[in-house]
Amino acid sequence: MAKLITILKLLPKKHQILLFGIILVTLIILLIPSDKVAASKQTREHAAEPQAFEVPLAFRTPNHPNGSATASPEPVIDANALTPPTAESGAVVPQPTVQEAPPPAQVEKLHTEEFVVKKGDSLAALFDRAGLSARQVHYISQLNMAKRYLLKIMPGDQISIIKNDKNQFVKLEFAINNIETLEISKITDDDYKQTIHKKTIELKDKYASATITSNFWNAAVTAGLTPNQIMQLATIFGWDVDFALDIRKGDKFSLIYQQEYSDGKFIGNGDILAAEFTNQGEQYTAIRYTDGKYYSKEGRSMRKAFLRSPVDFTRVSSNFNPRRLHPVTGQVKAHRGVDYVAPIGTPIKAAGSGRVIKSAYNQYNGNYVFIKHNDTYTTKYLHLTKRMVKTGQSVKQGQVIGTLGKTGRVTGAHLHYEFIVNGVHRNPRTITLPKANPIGRSQREKFAVISKEMMAELNRQQLTQMAAK
Repeated sequence: MAKLITILKLLPKKHQILLFGIILVTLIILLIPSDKVAASKQTREHAAEPQAFEVPLAFRTPNHPNGSATASPEPVIDANALTPPTAESGAVVPQPTVQEAPPPAQVEKLHTEEFVVKKGDSLAALFDRAGLSARQVHYISQLNMAKRYLLKIMPGDQISIIKNDKNQFVKLEFAINNIETLEISKITDDDYKQTIHKKTIELKDKYASATITSNFWNAAVTAGLTPNQIMQLATIFGWDVDFALDIRKGDKFSLIYQQEYSDGKFIGNGDILAAEFTNQGEQYTAIRYTDGKYYSKEGRSMRKAFLRSPVDFTRVSSNFNPRRLHPVTGQVKAHRGVDYVAPIGTPIKAAGSGRVIKSAYNQYNGNYVFIKHNDTYTTKYLHLTKRMVKTGQSVKQGQVIGTLGKTGRVTGAHLHYEFIVNGVHRNPRTITLPKANPIGRSQREKFAVISKEMMAELNRQQLTQMAAK
């Protein structure tokens, strides 16, 4: 080192200054660190001291108001959506994937076409107008409900055909009555489902009454009864009252019957629950029991073994008369029956249950039917237009056995009706008819409760109506 200094002193002054500058630059280069060394040092410092990163809000665990952490569902993260390290931290920050909701299902648009059955229409013809294929007609017509209801369609009936927006058949609807609707819906091209939908029925009791001033029918109409209800009321009391001949001015009646409602709308009348009829001062009562039959308030059957008259007639042209002059021959010949006048074709009913012992035709009786009910009673029906039973056939009371006409030796259309007791002709209009069995012994107590309630309600309604006048 001493030698080096001696040499430097021997150099010229300019050379000494130059050499000194070179040495100084060299020392500066040696003392300043490189970029790689600085980066390595910085990495070691970061590793020694962990750094906090800002976590996205969607991944934070919410805190309970009292300060405790609550469990939250684990987020679904798409691995492909992770971002590369940032330039500042080098950390990998996961990014949540927003999954789009599936589009809402398209609701099939349906439209309904109404088709009214025309005269001469068949189901196939109506379906052809509705645009159904022969294959669809075939499969639908094979369903048992279609056979039961659709194959018996009548003019005026209506069938609803429901199709989609592609004009393809979806289902059909047919109203069987006010309560039931048949629905046939397509499952596949060769599979169809049949269902009968029934409305929920609400029953309400209705009271009606009237005093007869001219005839029973007009009085009943004034009371608000329908033709079907009028006939039902006449049938209930028909074994005791002859509504064609026995009705008098001042006779009166009252009844409680049911009305049917669905969705708050009136759809029809139901059964008569109780009724009272006063005819020429004689009072008759009828209570409907759970077996569907009517009994007097004491429990006697309203139904007799025989109908008072076997036809709904307009008048009697000839009564029972053992010494009547025959209208054709003019000679005295006993008229051993009653002649009931009604339009040709009026149904003739069996007065009682029994067996047909003769169904034939001759020049005097025309078409005629004889029925033997038992060893005591036989009834005869003459001058029919058409006979609807055969010899040897069993019939029930009220069954139609033929229609009224004017065949045989007659002067006009009528039914000649005879009532024979033990081989002797009796007047069918005045004879005391045998009664049917009363209500069963085991049901008497239950019936007595119903009868008492219904008669009390009838009396209450009658008093309310009288007070309102």
